[in-house]
Amino acid sequence: MIAIDPKEVSTPKLHGYMLGAIAPRPIAFASTIDSQGRPNLAPYSFFNAFGSNPPTCIFSPARRVRDNTIKHTLENVRENGEVVINVVSYAMVQQMSLASTEYPKGVDEFVKAGFTPLASERVKPLRVKESPVQMECKVVDVIETGTEGGAGNLIVSEILLMHIREDVLDAEGRIDQHKIDLVGRLGANWYVRASGQALFEVAKPIANLGIGVDQIPDSIRLSPVLTGNNLGQLGNVEQLPDKTAIERELPAVKEIAERFSQDPESYEQHLHELAKQLLEEGKVNEAWAVLLAGE
Repeated sequence: MIAIDPKEVSTPKLHGYMLGAIAPRPIAFASTIDSQGRPNLAPYSFFNAFGSNPPTCIFSPARRVRDNTIKHTLENVRENGEVVINVVSYAMVQQMSLASTEYPKGVDEFVKAGFTPLASERVKPLRVKESPVQMECKVVDVIETGTEGGAGNLIVSEILLMHIREDVLDAEGRIDQHKIDLVGRLGANWYVRASGQALFEVAKPIANLGIGVDQIPDSIRLSPVLTGNNLGQLGNVEQLPDKTAIERELPAVKEIAERFSQDPESYEQHLHELAKQLLEEGKVNEAWAVLLAGE
């Protein structure tokens, strides 16, 4: 691996490494107004949620690396203390990118990028109609992390009112990740679309106490077939399954045993390959049953 000392590389190069590695990042499409009431709209990918009571979001219009100037969004927030954070879906990503153009102060990016402005209810900045979720916020604090080009300005915002389009909700009233079709920012010109086959679920080890990877037998834990992800799945079970169900539930195990009865090494390899396939299908207990057949 190469080692990067931030003090020994240029800021633009370090910036590129950070954006390429700390990704994908959600996008805050921030709507503000200046002291004359003129709207501004710009995207920021230094953004995330940091609490739900009070509901807190933070995004950072960093100082420009090339000339150490600050963004219009930051100027407007300091003048008015309000912002609307609009999330970005795939259907609007090209227009959002166009809004990031550095137009002169006072130019309306709603008009330039072709977005539809909506009046907010609690704050003065406008909402973006095309965004599936819009959050009206008051600015609680602005934290400067430095005064040189590339330094961040953390805009700490409290959500006062959230607007959610009904067509992105599921039957239980929760946001459906497939329907909302969000995009995330990567390095350089790259984005990622959070939908389709890119989405996958990982069971959270909250309700149960997993046995842990350290409790997996060495013959399985050190397998050249199973990956770190596979071991994480195996270690998330509370207890090992009953070995008596192996032949009844997984006839493939019996077939492998018959084929490789004289070759223990090949027998174990094929068991691990079968278990890996089951893990990729989310069948953790079945995978454990297969693996225990070789013990």
